[in-house]
Amino acid sequence: MAQLIGALGIWNTSATRHTPLEDAQGIFSGSLVSALGLYVLASAGLLTGSTAGIAFLLHYTFGVNFGLAFFLLNLPFFYLSLKRLGIAFTIKTFVAIGLTSVLADVQSRFFEISSIHPAWAALLGGLLLGFGLLALYRHRASLGGVGILGIYMQERFGIRAGLVQLSVDMCVLAAAFFVTTPPVVIYSVVGAVVLNLFLTINHRADRYIAL
Repeated sequence: MAQLIGALGIWNTSATRHTPLEDAQGIFSGSLVSALGLYVLASAGLLTGSTAGIAFLLHYTFGVNFGLAFFLLNLPFFYLSLKRLGIAFTIKTFVAIGLTSVLADVQSRFFEISSIHPAWAALLGGLLLGFGLLALYRHRASLGGVGILGIYMQERFGIRAGLVQLSVDMCVLAAAFFVTTPPVVIYSVVGAVVLNLFLTINHRADRYIAL
Protein backbone atom coordinates (compact mmCIF):
# COMPACT_ATOMS: atom_id res chain seq x y z
CA MET A 1 0.00 0.00 0.00
CA ALA A 2 2.83 2.38 0.87
CA GLN A 3 4.40 1.76 -2.55
CA LEU A 4 1.09 2.45 -4.31
CA ILE A 5 0.63 5.68 -2.36
CA GLY A 6 4.15 6.73 -3.30
CA ALA A 7 3.59 5.95 -6.98
CA LEU A 8 0.39 7.96 -7.03
CA GLY A 9 2.15 10.89 -5.40
CA ILE A 10 -0.28 10.96 -2.44
CA TRP A 11 1.36 12.66 0.52
CA ASN A 12 4.48 13.05 -1.58
CA THR A 13 7.27 14.46 0.61
CA SER A 14 8.96 16.06 -2.42
CA ALA A 15 6.82 19.03 -3.44
CA THR A 16 8.75 19.73 -6.63
CA ARG A 17 9.03 16.28 -8.18
CA HIS A 18 6.29 14.32 -9.92
CA THR A 19 6.27 10.53 -9.91
CA PRO A 20 6.14 8.70 -13.29
CA LEU A 21 2.52 7.77 -12.63
CA GLU A 22 1.66 11.38 -11.85
CA ASP A 23 3.28 12.42 -15.13
CA ALA A 24 1.37 9.74 -17.04
CA GLN A 25 -2.04 10.77 -15.70
CA GLY A 26 -1.19 14.46 -16.10
CA ILE A 27 -0.14 14.07 -19.73
CA PHE A 28 -3.14 11.90 -20.58
CA SER A 29 -5.57 14.23 -18.82
CA GLY A 30 -4.03 17.33 -20.38
CA SER A 31 -4.12 15.77 -23.85
CA LEU A 32 -7.74 14.66 -23.43
CA VAL A 33 -8.94 18.08 -22.23
CA SER A 34 -6.96 19.82 -24.99
CA ALA A 35 -8.48 17.53 -27.63
CA LEU A 36 -11.93 18.32 -26.25
CA GLY A 37 -11.20 22.03 -26.52
CA LEU A 38 -10.11 21.61 -30.14
CA TYR A 39 -13.28 19.64 -30.87
CA VAL A 40 -15.47 22.38 -29.38
CA LEU A 41 -13.74 24.98 -31.56
CA ALA A 42 -14.05 22.80 -34.66
CA SER A 43 -17.77 22.23 -33.98
CA ALA A 44 -18.33 25.96 -34.48
CA GLY A 45 -15.91 26.21 -37.41
CA LEU A 46 -13.46 28.27 -35.36
CA LEU A 47 -9.67 28.26 -35.27
CA THR A 48 -6.97 28.79 -32.71
CA GLY A 49 -3.36 29.84 -32.92
CA SER A 50 0.03 28.13 -33.12
CA THR A 51 0.43 24.89 -35.07
CA ALA A 52 -3.14 23.87 -34.19
CA GLY A 53 -4.37 27.00 -35.96
CA ILE A 54 -2.35 26.15 -39.07
CA ALA A 55 -3.72 22.60 -38.94
CA PHE A 56 -7.25 24.04 -38.75
CA LEU A 57 -6.54 26.22 -41.80
CA LEU A 58 -5.30 23.21 -43.78
CA HIS A 59 -8.31 21.18 -42.63
CA TYR A 60 -10.89 23.83 -43.54
CA THR A 61 -9.25 24.85 -46.82
CA PHE A 62 -8.01 21.55 -48.27
CA GLY A 63 -9.81 18.90 -46.20
CA VAL A 64 -6.54 17.67 -44.69
CA ASN A 65 -6.99 15.43 -41.65
CA PHE A 66 -6.59 17.71 -38.63
CA GLY A 67 -4.88 15.22 -36.34
CA LEU A 68 -2.32 14.23 -38.96
CA ALA A 69 -1.60 17.85 -39.93
CA PHE A 70 -1.23 18.84 -36.27
CA PHE A 71 1.25 16.04 -35.62
CA LEU A 72 3.37 16.69 -38.73
CA LEU A 73 3.49 20.47 -38.21
CA ASN A 74 4.98 19.96 -34.77
CA LEU A 75 7.84 17.74 -35.89
CA PRO A 76 10.31 20.59 -36.72
CA PHE A 77 10.00 21.98 -33.18
CA PHE A 78 11.34 18.81 -31.60
CA TYR A 79 14.89 19.88 -32.46
CA LEU A 80 14.54 23.02 -30.33
CA SER A 81 12.88 20.99 -27.60
CA LEU A 82 15.64 18.38 -27.55
CA LYS A 83 18.44 20.94 -27.71
CA ARG A 84 17.09 23.47 -25.21
CA LEU A 85 14.61 21.69 -22.95
CA GLY A 86 16.02 18.17 -22.65
CA ILE A 87 15.15 14.65 -23.68
CA ALA A 88 12.57 14.08 -20.90
CA PHE A 89 10.55 17.14 -21.92
CA THR A 90 10.84 16.19 -25.58
CA ILE A 91 9.61 12.62 -25.05
CA LYS A 92 6.67 13.73 -22.90
CA THR A 93 5.75 16.41 -25.44
CA PHE A 94 5.94 13.90 -28.29
CA VAL A 95 3.56 11.62 -26.39
CA ALA A 96 1.20 14.52 -25.61
CA ILE A 97 1.09 15.62 -29.25
CA GLY A 98 0.47 12.07 -30.46
CA LEU A 99 -2.32 11.55 -27.91
CA THR A 100 -3.96 14.89 -28.69
CA SER A 101 -3.80 14.24 -32.44
CA VAL A 102 -5.50 10.86 -32.07
CA LEU A 103 -8.05 11.99 -29.49
CA ALA A 104 -9.01 15.05 -31.54
CA ASP A 105 -9.86 12.78 -34.47
CA VAL A 106 -11.86 10.22 -32.48
CA GLN A 107 -13.92 12.64 -30.36
CA SER A 108 -16.83 12.59 -32.82
CA ARG A 109 -17.10 8.79 -32.52
CA PHE A 110 -18.11 9.10 -28.88
CA PHE A 111 -20.28 12.22 -28.90
CA GLU A 112 -21.38 14.96 -31.27
CA ILE A 113 -22.00 18.66 -30.78
CA SER A 114 -24.92 19.34 -33.11
CA SER A 115 -25.23 23.05 -32.35
CA ILE A 116 -23.17 25.59 -30.41
CA HIS A 117 -22.99 29.37 -30.62
CA PRO A 118 -19.54 30.49 -31.81
CA ALA A 119 -19.16 32.89 -28.87
CA TRP A 120 -19.75 30.07 -26.39
CA ALA A 121 -17.47 27.78 -28.39
CA ALA A 122 -14.72 30.41 -28.26
CA LEU A 123 -15.05 30.80 -24.50
CA LEU A 124 -15.42 27.11 -23.68
CA GLY A 125 -12.86 25.92 -26.23
CA GLY A 126 -10.31 28.52 -25.10
CA LEU A 127 -10.72 27.59 -21.45
CA LEU A 128 -10.52 23.85 -22.13
CA LEU A 129 -7.34 24.32 -24.14
CA GLY A 130 -5.96 26.49 -21.36
CA PHE A 131 -6.67 23.85 -18.71
CA GLY A 132 -5.18 21.14 -20.93
CA LEU A 133 -2.02 23.09 -21.63
CA LEU A 134 -1.65 24.05 -17.98
CA ALA A 135 -1.78 20.39 -16.98
CA LEU A 136 0.88 19.57 -19.57
CA TYR A 137 3.11 22.48 -18.60
CA ARG A 138 3.00 21.43 -14.96
CA HIS A 139 4.23 17.98 -15.94
CA ARG A 140 7.04 19.36 -18.09
CA ALA A 141 5.32 18.78 -21.43
CA SER A 142 3.49 20.85 -24.03
CA LEU A 143 1.58 20.56 -27.27
CA GLY A 144 4.65 21.45 -29.26
CA GLY A 145 5.06 24.28 -31.72
CA VAL A 146 4.91 27.68 -30.12
CA GLY A 147 4.25 26.01 -26.78
CA ILE A 148 7.83 24.71 -26.84
CA LEU A 149 9.10 28.15 -27.79
CA GLY A 150 6.95 29.77 -25.09
CA ILE A 151 8.24 27.55 -22.29
CA TYR A 152 11.83 28.05 -23.46
CA MET A 153 11.39 31.85 -23.52
CA GLN A 154 9.86 31.82 -20.04
CA GLU A 155 12.59 29.66 -18.53
CA ARG A 156 15.45 31.36 -20.37
CA PHE A 157 14.39 35.03 -20.41
CA GLY A 158 11.49 35.28 -17.95
CA ILE A 159 8.96 36.16 -20.67
CA ARG A 160 5.67 34.49 -19.81
CA ALA A 161 4.74 31.59 -22.06
CA GLY A 162 1.20 32.89 -22.51
CA LEU A 163 2.42 36.22 -23.91
CA VAL A 164 4.73 34.50 -26.40
CA GLN A 165 1.88 32.26 -27.49
CA LEU A 166 -0.53 35.19 -27.81
CA SER A 167 1.83 37.13 -30.10
CA VAL A 168 2.23 34.22 -32.51
CA ASP A 169 -1.46 33.33 -32.33
CA MET A 170 -2.47 36.79 -33.50
CA CYS A 171 -0.30 36.34 -36.60
CA VAL A 172 -1.87 32.97 -37.39
CA LEU A 173 -5.39 34.30 -36.92
CA ALA A 174 -4.65 37.34 -39.08
CA ALA A 175 -3.79 34.93 -41.90
CA ALA A 176 -7.21 33.32 -41.42
CA PHE A 177 -8.88 36.39 -42.97
CA PHE A 178 -7.70 35.08 -46.35
CA VAL A 179 -9.46 31.70 -46.02
CA THR A 180 -12.56 32.28 -43.90
CA THR A 181 -15.13 34.91 -42.94
CA PRO A 182 -14.46 37.88 -40.61
CA PRO A 183 -16.99 36.73 -37.94
CA VAL A 184 -15.22 33.35 -37.70
CA VAL A 185 -11.88 35.07 -37.28
CA ILE A 186 -13.24 37.47 -34.65
CA TYR A 187 -14.70 34.65 -32.55
CA SER A 188 -11.47 32.70 -33.01
CA VAL A 189 -9.51 35.69 -31.72
CA VAL A 190 -11.77 35.75 -28.65
CA GLY A 191 -10.98 32.08 -28.03
CA ALA A 192 -7.24 32.67 -28.42
CA VAL A 193 -7.33 35.62 -26.01
CA VAL A 194 -9.24 33.54 -23.44
CA LEU A 195 -6.71 30.70 -23.79
CA ASN A 196 -3.62 32.84 -23.48
CA LEU A 197 -4.88 35.09 -20.71
CA PHE A 198 -5.72 31.96 -18.75
CA LEU A 199 -2.16 30.69 -19.22
CA THR A 200 -0.61 34.08 -18.48
CA ILE A 201 -2.48 34.34 -15.18
CA ASN A 202 -2.13 30.74 -14.05
CA HIS A 203 1.21 29.53 -15.44
CA ARG A 204 3.94 31.34 -13.53
CA ALA A 205 7.30 29.83 -12.72
CA ASP A 206 7.42 31.61 -9.34
CA ARG A 207 4.18 29.90 -8.27
CA TYR A 208 4.65 26.37 -9.53
CA ILE A 209 7.90 24.67 -10.44
CA ALA A 210 7.87 20.91 -10.94
CA LEU A 211 10.34 18.42 -12.34
